[in-house]
Amino acid sequence: MKKLKQAFALLCFVFIGIQCQSQTTSSTTLKKMKNSDSAKINKTNEEWKKILTNEVYYIARMKGTERPWTSKYENFYDKGTYACAACGNHLFQSDTKFNSGCGWPSFFEPITKSSIIYTPDNSHGMKRTEVQCGKCNAHLGHLFEDGPPPTGLRYCINGVILDFTKAQQ
Repeated sequence: MKKLKQAFALLCFVFIGIQCQSQTTSSTTLKKMKNSDSAKINKTNEEWKKILTNEVYYIARMKGTERPWTSKYENFYDKGTYACAACGNHLFQSDTKFNSGCGWPSFFEPITKSSIIYTPDNSHGMKRTEVQCGKCNAHLGHLFEDGPPPTGLRYCINGVILDFTKAQQ
């Protein structure tokens, strides 16, 4: 009986070790893919709710808007890259950020054409263009045609949905 218990304990230990190893591999692979893989991320709202903070979930999945002038990135001008806080997709370079005075971080150009999806938004009695993450479809904000040269565009983005990585010197 003692040998049977030892064998069972050994089997459980091996099984748990295999499970932990596969989870480690999966999360490591996900981190590597996070910023470089162009594959779409398709999760249900229930799956997103489990991994995002309430604040990010509200903006990203419920198409919410943070209050103006509350974003930590509103008056932030460090050099680096802004990414989607939901999936890590690179969205904007800091040299495309400008002070629009609108109360939200503003950019005049995305990092690549495929990093953003454009969707008509006729909500609240307005005709606007919603901008979403090109990888996970998270709501980012809206696009307006009153930005500075060279594009004349203003990507008005909720700061809550942005993560920032400082450029290496």
